[in-house]
Amino acid sequence: MFESLSVFATLAPYIGVCLLLGMIGLLECGWRLGKKRAAEEGDKARAGLGTLEGAVFGLMGLVMAFSFSGAASRFDARRQMIVQEANDVGTAWLRIDLLKPEDQPALRQMFREYLELRLESYRQIGKGVDAALAVHGQAMKKQGEIWSHAVGASASLPPSVATLMLSALNQMFDTATSRVESMKQHPPMVIFGMLLVLTLVSALLAGYGMSEGEGRRVLHMLGFAVVISVMVYVILDLEFPRMGLIRLDSGDQVLMDVRRSME
Repeated sequence: MFESLSVFATLAPYIGVCLLLGMIGLLECGWRLGKKRAAEEGDKARAGLGTLEGAVFGLMGLVMAFSFSGAASRFDARRQMIVQEANDVGTAWLRIDLLKPEDQPALRQMFREYLELRLESYRQIGKGVDAALAVHGQAMKKQGEIWSHAVGASASLPPSVATLMLSALNQMFDTATSRVESMKQHPPMVIFGMLLVLTLVSALLAGYGMSEGEGRRVLHMLGFAVVISVMVYVILDLEFPRMGLIRLDSGDQVLMDVRRSME
């Protein structure tokens, strides 16, 4: 469930730092290479470079825009699914009133425990995959208990009433499953690899292009490296939230409000 999330969210800061250092190093290498070629070939050193730079920078911009747009869309979709789950849980909670009074207390207590486990499973992600998976397994077990109790309690109800109760539970469980699956939905890893390669190649070309000046343009080099590195980090953080700087904790507040309403 959380394996890919944990790996990439943990590595994202290190990837950003390594990318920053790598870009600075390649900017310097490009600058030195440009100076060397200019000393050897003069004006011919930059022949055809404009076309190459345009192609590489254009492709990098396209991949970066595609990656950011996709990551932002998936982040928003995950927030919407939290709201959807809160609505489904609230609906199923209200439909417990359809059961006989003696069957309601036990099921309501199961609902409280189930929702607490759902919330806790996402809180535990920051502590590690194993902790999150352990709580997630408890939540899945609680689903089975809720369903078994609801089926038994609905047996004596009219079919139409029983259908209302069980369909609400089914929707609640389906949404929970969809939330878990949404955390596994990411673009192919080759896209991220391509983005990293393109940023490094662009740093080399940028350094080469800056060699026309008399001295190193340190501010330009650092600014270029920092902006691109931060952008890549933000993309990774958006794609794999909950363990980085970008969080979904505020979205969980909706579920927490539902839990408080169950008291």
